[in-house]
Amino acid sequence: MEKLFDNTEVAFAVKSNSEIDRAFYLFEMIKRQPLVKIGTAVTKFALKTHLPVEGIIRATVFDHFCGGVTEKDCMTTIDKMYTKNVHSVLDYSAEGKEIEEQFDLAMEKTLNTIKFGTERKSIPFAVFKPTGFGKLEIYRKITEGEKLDAHEEVEWKRIKERYNIVSKAAYERDVPLLIDAEETWMQGAADDLIEAMMKKYNKEKVVVFGTLQLYRWDRLDYLKKLHERSKEQGFKVGMKLVRGAYMEKERERAEEKNYKDPICVNKAATDKMFNDVLEYMFKNIDDMAIFAGTHNEESSYLLMDLIAKSGLSRNDKRIWFGQLYGMSDHISYNLAKENYNVAKYLPFGPVRDVMTYLIRRAEENTSVAGQTNRELELLKRERVRRKI
Repeated sequence: MEKLFDNTEVAFAVKSNSEIDRAFYLFEMIKRQPLVKIGTAVTKFALKTHLPVEGIIRATVFDHFCGGVTEKDCMTTIDKMYTKNVHSVLDYSAEGKEIEEQFDLAMEKTLNTIKFGTERKSIPFAVFKPTGFGKLEIYRKITEGEKLDAHEEVEWKRIKERYNIVSKAAYERDVPLLIDAEETWMQGAADDLIEAMMKKYNKEKVVVFGTLQLYRWDRLDYLKKLHERSKEQGFKVGMKLVRGAYMEKERERAEEKNYKDPICVNKAATDKMFNDVLEYMFKNIDDMAIFAGTHNEESSYLLMDLIAKSGLSRNDKRIWFGQLYGMSDHISYNLAKENYNVAKYLPFGPVRDVMTYLIRRAEENTSVAGQTNRELELLKRERVRRKI
């Protein structure tokens, strides 16, 4: 079992030779951290000044990490992955738009995904980001106990309505809903709202999932308290487990505003937090559902081991593995071949609007020790195997 993730033939089965080459050169570029920083700055400048770079972005980083501009664009990729038992989570990844019309559009995109989920077994979840449904500043004010003005009160009411509309649709159509996590200074308001949705729609089984960013040292305590409330009030807890993508920003703000750093002291502490939470949730699986969003092989092996020792089926509906599209195919496809539940987050949206997401992926890959080197090692091995 320990060698499962080394199988590159299975990992890259749906990739053509040219896609293997593109992935290899892309990760070679991402490995050079200064190049990522320069590329990020140049890309932001070019998009801001409307220089014609969209074609280059589309042919390289966009097509590697995204499914397309529209849901329809994504269908070829979705169908191809599903031939290998890998499911998709369609994620409308346009970021940075802070107007009501854009929030309503994000809600409509999520409702469309829920509808897709009833029609296609390949799309078992819907997803949205809290700031896709409302302004970060409103979440921040509520999290930090500041008073909203009259206009913001109306906006907050609308945010709560959007959450309820999509949660109700997910419940009625029996399509689970994953709600992402973001910065700590806005997350408290989102967590409370997600808990209210769990309380309303997770009575028989998990429909609404929150997200735990496990680079935060307080998350196991938070989960245990939530679990207690859920038992008292009669609802089930669903959580997507991730390590987190805002570490540098979090540390900088904590230092700047002189409060305790919310992030674990180092990667080893983060890994321990992830695995401790995973074990706690698995031990309480009758009250919970797990979506283990991880590119970490050790955490993936841990969950496989927990399933094996428990006697539960590998494809128990309460337990999912998840990775991002364009990353960790060696985990996703090898797990799927062994009949575990696996889903890839498949972002889509206009190239300009998805750039914030793409830049975060590139920066994340350079900051996680060993991640890019592991991708490159496996791509090299597959190129040798295919003689390309």
